[in-house]
Amino acid sequence: MGVRVVSLVPSLTEAVAVSAPPGTLVGATDWCSHPAELGDGVMRIGGTKNPDTGAVAALRPDLVIANEEENRGPDLEALRAAGIEVLVTEVRGLEQAFGELERVLLACGVRGRPGWLDAAEAAWAGVGGAGAGVGAGAGGSEGDEPPRTAVVPIWRRPWMVLGRDTFAGDLLARLGVRNLYADHPERYPKVPLDELRAAAPELVVLPDEPYRFTRDDGPEAFPGTAAALVDGRHLTWYGPSLAEAPRVLRAALRSAAPARS
Repeated sequence: MGVRVVSLVPSLTEAVAVSAPPGTLVGATDWCSHPAELGDGVMRIGGTKNPDTGAVAALRPDLVIANEEENRGPDLEALRAAGIEVLVTEVRGLEQAFGELERVLLACGVRGRPGWLDAAEAAWAGVGGAGAGVGAGAGGSEGDEPPRTAVVPIWRRPWMVLGRDTFAGDLLARLGVRNLYADHPERYPKVPLDELRAAAPELVVLPDEPYRFTRDDGPEAFPGTAAALVDGRHLTWYGPSLAEAPRVLRAALRSAAPARS
């Protein structure tokens, strides 16, 4: 009999669902939206921040997969106290993501390297670092544009932005986006809007998760600044979406336009 797995991380849910033998994944959060055909055989056990630990335990999993950033320590400790093995990932950069994905898939009984993981590594292999412009080709040289300074809000009311040492920040840096708060002492600092504007970014990057920024909700706060609306799954998820993320994110960054005053 295979490993029974509950995932508390949407991106890891997708990675396991498309890679592990059928029946491996028995539980996932309400936010686990991919793959679309996750199916009735996977029980929903609440949110990433408030999972029903009793429901998780009732599924009798051999393993719960979690993340040190997305999940709360007390919930993970409650699962351990119930005798359940919990694998906690740490993902603060692209290379670390690839390593953690291999570790998770191995623990979930995946034998052999999934094709999507090879495709993801290949897609990012030639993408330049902070010196590459958002118009660059895969190698960071074709069609180069100067790097653009940016702020990257992830929440409003209060405003919060990407700070130091984040996975999303690493992806953006590789695509030529220089986060003005990359050296902030906090990873997700709360910064007043007036201060964000005063930083005079050339670009504001607005993902649709965790806060759902849209064309009508976000860009208007930065009048005159180019706004790039990006798919949060491609910016913040580490899994199969990484294979297409460079292309999708680069297209969104290229299409950034100033907000109307």
